Amino acid sequence: MKPDAEGLVQALRRRVAGRVAPYRALLLAFSGGLDSTVLLDALAALRDGDGLPGGEGVPALTLRAVHVHHALSRHADAWAAHCAQACRQRDVAFSVGHVVINETPEGIEAAARDARYRSLTAALAGDEVLLTAQHQDDQAETLLLALKRGSGPAGLAAMAADAPYQGRRLVRPLLDFSRAELEAYAQARGLRWIEDDSNSDPRFDRNFLRLRILPPLRQRWPHFADAAARSAQLCAEQEQLLDELLADTLADVIAPDGSLRLTALTTMSEGKRAAVLRRWLASRGVRMPARAQLARLWQEVALSRRDAVAQLQLDDWLVRRFRDSLYVVPRLAPLIDPEAVFHWPLENERLMLPARLGTLLRRPVENGSAAPVAVVRAPLSGERVSVRFGAVAGLLYIVGRRRGRTLKKIWQELDIPPWRRGSTPLLFYNDQLIAALGVFVTWEGKVHEPQTPWRLFWQPGSDDAMAAAPKGGGQGGVLSDEKSGSD
Repeated sequence: MKPDAEGLVQALRRRVAGRVAPYRALLLAFSGGLDSTVLLDALAALRDGDGLPGGEGVPALTLRAVHVHHALSRHADAWAAHCAQACRQRDVAFSVGHVVINETPEGIEAAARDARYRSLTAALAGDEVLLTAQHQDDQAETLLLALKRGSGPAGLAAMAADAPYQGRRLVRPLLDFSRAELEAYAQARGLRWIEDDSNSDPRFDRNFLRLRILPPLRQRWPHFADAAARSAQLCAEQEQLLDELLADTLADVIAPDGSLRLTALTTMSEGKRAAVLRRWLASRGVRMPARAQLARLWQEVALSRRDAVAQLQLDDWLVRRFRDSLYVVPRLAPLIDPEAVFHWPLENERLMLPARLGTLLRRPVENGSAAPVAVVRAPLSGERVSVRFGAVAGLLYIVGRRRGRTLKKIWQELDIPPWRRGSTPLLFYNDQLIAALGVFVTWEGKVHEPQTPWRLFWQPGSDDAMAAAPKGGGQGGVLSDEKSGSD
């Protein structure tokens, strides 16, 4: 290997080592193209301890790769086979994620990207972080696309080298390197990679920029991509500063259940309010809305009548108002038969809930640091345990209340939004309601000495369940008898 090529190989591996040093379990999104092939080669070398002079590497590194099979090209099966072979050569665990692309109004590019990241998210295991192989030229394309959309600083910040992602981390170790440098690395290492034929189709926005726009820009200004990356970094720093300045404000206006309290926002300037709304939406996993969408959210939803059923759709989510708060909920609510009874045999510790609502677990003693959604008495001999959803007839007497109320009235008084009422598990012993999990416990379910307590935990099964599952719980329902409300 020539000395200059050796220097490039070592420089790239050193930068990759620095990016992944905080982590030990890595999942590489491996398309088989130039970028991800270079990253796979560098990571395998670091894992094996021969990545840097003196045998330096990243100790105790575990590495897996996943290839997303889009089925959009006649070569898709061959590409998956190529990726499997490349991983076998490096002793890297490999899997394929098959996705179905349903084109959206945003186009096939956006649909494929969304499907790809859903597949990658599903593939993450344990404490793994996700690695992708975008490089400096990709960063310039992302910045130009953001300019085309009229994005603000958050959009112009483009891609971060290390960012939060679905409760994990998304790391991009190659952002400081150009495609030309990656090609030089690959040639020095004798690597083989896939050339996707769709990359030559200028109908796609990224390809149009890559093929028609960036080449003359680089010819006129050879360091354009580097300058664009610096601009993106400056925008990212401004966004980080705003995050720090607004941290206390966000802590005050975001409720423990993730909803946004509206009262404080009405006195804010338009600019500050927009910044708060964007950060709240990002915290709930919603893609950054356009300026016009944000204006509609404030005018049509936040400023709607208190008793109105106002909502705005953003991708697969709905932003809804209930009382004086905004909530993010799934666009497709779980479908649950209100007449269904889900029996919970005493010998089973777990109960799978319907409609992707997750799993209930019960423990006779405390379960580590997790907070139970209910603490109830254990069933007596002969009492059958079940979970149901929907309406309950008659008056209910809940812990902390002296007088009986109908279930509808209790939902209203405890400020439970309408979309959560039909997806909250109701625990029964025989036909007696014991608890609405995460909301209240009835008198019949309260633990009295020397009864054995059951601590119930709710493990959500999807993003939909996260929106349906209440946060916190315990005995619940401790209110004064004077409190009342309406939808």
